[in-house]
Amino acid sequence: MQAPVHHIIGLTSIVRERLLPISGTVLVRLNQKVNPNDIIAEANWSREHVLLNVAHMLGVNPSIADRLIKCKVDDRLVAKTEIAVGLGLFAHSVVAPQDGRVALVGGGQVLMEVGNSKFELRAGIPGTVIHIIENRGVVIQTNGSLVQGVWGNGRIDSGLLVNLTEQPDSVLSAGRLDVSMRGSIVLGGIVKDAETLKAAADLPVRGLILSSLYPSLIPQAREMRYPIIVTDGFGPLPMNSAAYKLLSTNIKRDVTLNAGVYDRYSGVRPEVIIPLPVADAPALQESQEFLPGLQVRMRRPPAMGMIGSIVVLKPGLSTLLSGLRAPAAEVKLENGETVIAPLVNLEVVG
Repeated sequence: MQAPVHHIIGLTSIVRERLLPISGTVLVRLNQKVNPNDIIAEANWSREHVLLNVAHMLGVNPSIADRLIKCKVDDRLVAKTEIAVGLGLFAHSVVAPQDGRVALVGGGQVLMEVGNSKFELRAGIPGTVIHIIENRGVVIQTNGSLVQGVWGNGRIDSGLLVNLTEQPDSVLSAGRLDVSMRGSIVLGGIVKDAETLKAAADLPVRGLILSSLYPSLIPQAREMRYPIIVTDGFGPLPMNSAAYKLLSTNIKRDVTLNAGVYDRYSGVRPEVIIPLPVADAPALQESQEFLPGLQVRMRRPPAMGMIGSIVVLKPGLSTLLSGLRAPAAEVKLENGETVIAPLVNLEVVG
């Protein structure tokens, strides 16, 4: 059975595709070195559409209006440009209400895209551009440590990692944040109140790595201008031992937070990347089968977030405490306890 893989790994080759949502212009070249906040591509997009009912405005039927319309699809018009002129001695005219692009023409109507804005795509990770995707983006490669999370607020930044946790279940409060953390990425544990998020913004920090976040704080966390990554879930959850050990032993290193919104279909996850000065690293394994000896992470209560190893895969279907029957494994947890867990509640750590 194929297993979901949750990457917490000390050294690997990290390859990430960075794409614009629409066609645009790629600003970097092949083999160029980039930093996480470098703008690598940009695109112009329209904030709104304006529908001009030319037939109605000129008082003619749609087929006649189509013959009177002077513009065509993809024409770029400046404000007050004449779009159509009616018939007769004192004919009315239709003009573009503002600068924009003609998106559609037909049925006696013209649809314009107006209010252009620029979308800028940032690299998201430090590394080397190894492939250019024409008009859409790039593929970037780097070597280093990788810790994936379960939730992110969509921001990107990088900075020096500082640790405010004494243990995996430490709680981060506003009082623990001071001016010495300004411009840093803070390893912070559990956050229970909005004052902590605001205090981090006021410094400001360049990012928070949290074990967990209280659910009521999700709206505020989304609004923060710095990246927030949650490694384990929502509520009073400690950080899993694998992530805590890797992060807490890399204090004072430059790290990058790409707090991308988790998408199970594209494989995008919020990530902490710690670049390391090594020439070669093993490739990241994106898929794995459940096998005895593999390190796994529990995805559901009562041992949610705990790390263990598969002792044996149970044959056929096992009857669980809930009465359901499902494929399962015997897992020895890091606290020495052995449990029978359905495979759907496990993910491979590696």
